[in-house]
Amino acid sequence: MSTMSLVGVEVQKRFGRHLLELGGNNAIVVNEDANVDLLVSAALFACAGTAGQRCTTTRRMFIHKKLYKEVVSRLAKSFAGVVSKIGDPLEANSLIGPLHTAAAVEAYKKTVAEAVEQGGKIEFGGKVIEREGYFVEPTIVTGLAHDSPLVKSECFAPIVYCIEIPDLDTGIKYNNEVDQGLSSSLFTENLGNVFKWIGPHGSDCGIVNVNIPTNGAEVGGAFGGEKATGGGRECGSDAWKTYMRRSTVTINCSGAIKLAQNIQFGDE
Repeated sequence: MSTMSLVGVEVQKRFGRHLLELGGNNAIVVNEDANVDLLVSAALFACAGTAGQRCTTTRRMFIHKKLYKEVVSRLAKSFAGVVSKIGDPLEANSLIGPLHTAAAVEAYKKTVAEAVEQGGKIEFGGKVIEREGYFVEPTIVTGLAHDSPLVKSECFAPIVYCIEIPDLDTGIKYNNEVDQGLSSSLFTENLGNVFKWIGPHGSDCGIVNVNIPTNGAEVGGAFGGEKATGGGRECGSDAWKTYMRRSTVTINCSGAIKLAQNIQFGDE
């Protein structure tokens, strides 16, 4: 039984409500008409920012075959440009800080090793930075299948899997095939693609973005995910519904009883 199921059953025993956030395996789908300059700028922060330790970090990129090589190459160059700025987050020129624990570094090393063992290629990164603290290189992995157990799991480190797709429908399918459903993004210049992506046959995540990264959080929007991410929403106009119960209150100030629909009941 999943964590969500266990918590849900326990809370339901007292007829309570739950608001959970149980992780995300967030994807960017890159259509053939994407603005590549915009995409690379967004993906750099989405994949490597906060050392990959946001619930909304991009962990999978499904890239149209026409743009695949260009995107991977340019993203690797962007990663190379920020490696020198990995360091103490209290220093003004640091862009990327450390992982949170030694255990996180071990999970990073294990995931990279398993990726290579399973036929993946490290396009950039893959190494622990030898200095005091828990610092690692942001990492790009290619060559793994979209449904690989590694790709479908969340390491919670700056590792992104880049996978080639033939069309948008395939990207949507791959986006939706994981257990988690927190955040997702589509990069496209086609309005029809936008409506497909945000519609009932598009992304099944709680956050469905277009031409912005997965790890943005609009303060006025409802934040939360679907499926094994937990459901429920924080922030936004619907957030109060999770924390409150609606009561129907009727107050009679007339001194007489008036039944609904002018019903006559008895002699009065």
